[in-house]
Amino acid sequence: MAALISIAPIRGIGEVAVGADLGALVLDALRPFAPLKPDDILIVTQKIVSKAENSLADLTEIAPSARAEELAGVVKKDARLVEMVLRESSDVVRAVPHVLITRHRLGFVMANAGIDQSNIGPGKPERVLLLPRDPDASAARLRAVIAAAFGQEIGVVISDSFGRPWRDGVVNVAIGAAGVASVRDQRGIADRDGRPLEVTRVALADAIAAAAGLASGEAAESVPLVLMRGCDPHAEIASPAQAINRPIEQDLFR
Repeated sequence: MAALISIAPIRGIGEVAVGADLGALVLDALRPFAPLKPDDILIVTQKIVSKAENSLADLTEIAPSARAEELAGVVKKDARLVEMVLRESSDVVRAVPHVLITRHRLGFVMANAGIDQSNIGPGKPERVLLLPRDPDASAARLRAVIAAAFGQEIGVVISDSFGRPWRDGVVNVAIGAAGVASVRDQRGIADRDGRPLEVTRVALADAIAAAAGLASGEAAESVPLVLMRGCDPHAEIASPAQAINRPIEQDLFR
């Protein structure tokens, strides 16, 4: 790690329309920061990726299943929304009034399968935003576009806000990554006293996403891009954000 890490909000990208060319928008936003550096990491909020990839659903077109109707009565939510949560999930983890936690089809354990209705722009009031179909692939595509335009391969992280068991509030985590060691394995490295670390694995991509969240915000800040400098993403072999998900057989709480 470098001694100084900087986090710069990138403003002015504006409302991202459904189906927009996200690569072109990102390139325009990055030009004032050129030349890019090898240790640069671009953090991109999930919302603009999902919008650009048309990862949305219109609740007026959703017919709830019997299971969705049953769950909606428990969690006190719109049955159409619950139906979309079920379609995006592989398992229901917890269902109590006003809380529906599921295992997303990509392995994330999260509220409402990541489906959101905030900050998705004007238009149809009953649209909901889903997670990208493959956030790691989305990050890789953006990274390739940036490298082709600027001649520099940088890290790209796609972030989303998650709640956490036993902790109040949300924090940004990585749901997609390219050119970044998403998990830094420090097992076998000696500590200051010479003792080898036995279990330490650092979720580096999550730490990057959480730090960027200080600049991007969670409400009406309109900062969907953040450029981090000084945290070397090439220090280890790159791994996708999927590497951070615990396999279901290692679930310690069920």
